[in-house]
Amino acid sequence: MSEPSSPAVAPPQPKAEAAPAKRARNSIKTKAAILVAGRAEFAERGFEGARVDAIAALAGANKRLLYHYFGNKEDLYRAVLLDAYQEIRRGERALSLDQYGPVDAMDRLVRFTFRHFLANPWFPRLLGTENIENARFLKTLPDIQALHSPLVGQIRTIVERGAEIGIFRRDVDPVQLYISIAALGFFYVSNMATLSVIFARDLSGIDMVQEREAQAVQMVLDYLRTKPA
Repeated sequence: MSEPSSPAVAPPQPKAEAAPAKRARNSIKTKAAILVAGRAEFAERGFEGARVDAIAALAGANKRLLYHYFGNKEDLYRAVLLDAYQEIRRGERALSLDQYGPVDAMDRLVRFTFRHFLANPWFPRLLGTENIENARFLKTLPDIQALHSPLVGQIRTIVERGAEIGIFRRDVDPVQLYISIAALGFFYVSNMATLSVIFARDLSGIDMVQEREAQAVQMVLDYLRTKPA
């Protein structure tokens, strides 16, 4: 008499949620790659010269997918611009400057700003493009002022803390101060090639960069320590 056959064992079924989770991860990765590619293309060729085909190719993304995520070329440019500002603001928040004394906090802010421009030369070029456009795209970003308000408040707090202990002057406009801080790094990076030729010095050399960074910090601190006339 033959043995009764064992019932067939059904193979394990894949989890239903695995595919959506993977698609979500791929979506985030693809969007990030498109933004990075957009930075490079817009910074290099400006808004008018930039090509969506080139951005899609650089990102390794399907052109139709690019349009699906970002709409059109104008909306993609706006997304790239907003992402660029969000990145530097995130970096500033990560400094946690409230835990440092006024001098150390300002030192760290100046160095971070200088190094951000230096490490991301596309950023000054992108801002140059938007200034050529007379900030017409930036004006359409509804949250851009709110994004910068915490930075202004942070600088105001640092100056006030320094003034309370008698080491910083009180008559400091935090907006004007930040413009000066940004200019010390922005001009150096955006004009590095021409200035290197004019003065016959390699401004990209580590010694020159370190000297410039130290001078930027000293200039800002000297201004804050100077008593108003």
